Amino acid sequence: MSDTPDPRIHPHLHINSYGNYLRRRFGVRVSKVNVDAGFTCPNRDGSKGVGGCIYCNNVSFSPKGTQAIVPLEEQMAAGMAYHRIRLGSDKFIIYFQKYTNTYGSAELLAELYHRALAHPDVIGISVGTRPDSLSDEALELLTEIARTKYVCLELGLQSMDDGILTSINRGHTLEDFVTAVNRAFGRNFDICTHLIHGFSGESAAEFLKTASLIADLPIDSLKLHQLHAVAGTELAELYLRGEFMPLTLEQYITTIADFLELLPPHISIQRLYGSAPLDICVAPKWGLKNNQMWYAIVNELTKRGTWQGCRRQRF
Repeated sequence: MSDTPDPRIHPHLHINSYGNYLRRRFGVRVSKVNVDAGFTCPNRDGSKGVGGCIYCNNVSFSPKGTQAIVPLEEQMAAGMAYHRIRLGSDKFIIYFQKYTNTYGSAELLAELYHRALAHPDVIGISVGTRPDSLSDEALELLTEIARTKYVCLELGLQSMDDGILTSINRGHTLEDFVTAVNRAFGRNFDICTHLIHGFSGESAAEFLKTASLIADLPIDSLKLHQLHAVAGTELAELYLRGEFMPLTLEQYITTIADFLELLPPHISIQRLYGSAPLDICVAPKWGLKNNQMWYAIVNELTKRGTWQGCRRQRF
């Protein structure tokens, strides 16, 4: 175990938080503003599958004001105003979040991305997508943008277990993810990975092995989520039939703290939990607000006297 934290580790948070990474990089408070550009997914429209991932209801993790029927510029203006008031943010990253945001023609992608970048207070874009929906044209477009603007490519992996990926109807493999990361590497933009803990058949010990995978790849940031069932999903039906048992809050906190201790300190943490509106959240119902979830994990590291990366030598 290392005796002192890496300088990138926040002294009170015990992690390399993405917010502090952005402040170090840009010298001002930067916030991400979510937008819905009207995309769908290849495992919804039939090109890869139908129905989408068994846990996916985009209403559960998207702000109410982000709807494709609202013009992109209006969504941006509302989000930026909110973050200016709430956090005192000076600059913004426009986050193309809902569904698969490289799943379109190069012309459509260029139009949408450049519309977002046209605002003088927007320093860059973050693009959420799937590892099997990253065309050469999309990569070249992002590479061109990254010459003058900040770009973050967010790739959903969720699990490194191909059996689990099949059972949740992801429609891609671990190999697809590794290939996408390697194709995106070296293009002057950040690469973020999404992981979910709590899938049936994946123990805490098996989930922790993912830290080794992430450490061995050119990953810049990470989003961690607990698996939760929301209304309108197959996972919610499985829970109601007694076929899905969610993690307890204590289990999640313990495993994520263990995971962070194994994660290299250069990887910034964008998210430590997932949330859903109370009116559609089926399970688990932990009864914590977003900031309470964040600090539940931070407090666990504080209690242990540990920090992100302190056990990374074990890999």
